Amino acid sequence: MDGAALAAEIKQWGRSLGFQAVGIADCDLSAAEPRLLEWLARGWHGEMQYMARHGARRARPAELVPGTLRAICCRMDYLQAGRESDAAQRAVVARYARGRDYHRLLRARLQALCERIEERVGAFGHRVFCDSAPVLEVALAAKAGLGWRGKHTLLLSREAGSWFFLGEIYTSLALPVDVPSSEHCGSCAACIEACPTRAIVGPYQLDARRCISYLTIEHRSAIPEELRPLIGNRVYGCDDCQAVCPWNSFAQPSSEPDFAVRNGLDRATLVELFAWTETEFDERMRGSAIRRIGYERWLRNLAVGLGNAPSSAAVSAALHKRADHASALVREHVRWALARHAQAGS
Repeated sequence: MDGAALAAEIKQWGRSLGFQAVGIADCDLSAAEPRLLEWLARGWHGEMQYMARHGARRARPAELVPGTLRAICCRMDYLQAGRESDAAQRAVVARYARGRDYHRLLRARLQALCERIEERVGAFGHRVFCDSAPVLEVALAAKAGLGWRGKHTLLLSREAGSWFFLGEIYTSLALPVDVPSSEHCGSCAACIEACPTRAIVGPYQLDARRCISYLTIEHRSAIPEELRPLIGNRVYGCDDCQAVCPWNSFAQPSSEPDFAVRNGLDRATLVELFAWTETEFDERMRGSAIRRIGYERWLRNLAVGLGNAPSSAAVSAALHKRADHASALVREHVRWALARHAQAGS
């Protein structure tokens, strides 16, 4: 089959499966590998030992999946309509995590795309990915023409901003590749200036150890005390660098049902969520990306949020109820929160 015709069909099938954009890249990531190794050498990956464990393999697709020649990169938008509340009592959850876990959905759609390809060309070498293996998805998506790496290190698209997920198919098919996108950040530094913890230490440079998304999701131990006041009421992830990006004014709301907000996570208060029992957490977060951090870290994050919330009888009562929690991690963060309010009231 003509490669160009097959590539066009793959993109059409991808759109019919709910992807907003599909591009094809070669697997030469030699330009991205030095940046990855430098990032690891600086220790900016923090407790994410899996990043160091795989090392340069992330930049060498054919070492991960022998025979890989191309990466089919797919974009699926997740933005939900509605205005964001700035209420200090609210528990802020990153937009991507308010609905169902995207991993399963994207993998299923990527696999369905592979099945359509197989119907056309017969058995072929492939493997699908969605945050499930050592893959440099931003570098590949940029090569595939889906956008460019923004100064906050996320992929940016002129027509979709950055409110989207990425998924990849490594394949042995020698498909024609797309033209990489040009960069359009210019002199803008809005994302760098907006970062609450100054985790974006310079254009295209992110120290994950200071990033609120890392601290509330990947970091397993106590959150450094000097960073806690800067986290504010963000309890799972952080969207600040995306929210201020001018390109996100072009993002369109997603019609994907799985990405619709569940459990009122776009408006729930810190006190309300802190009152959940472990059973309630497990039941309500079933099918959510949030469930993977576990109940203990969920309470840790909420305790920090409550420590930063305006003082009130409800906040004080909520914290005192968890003061003797079985987890030392939770107790320590509750003590810090109570001390913050005691200091504020003195």
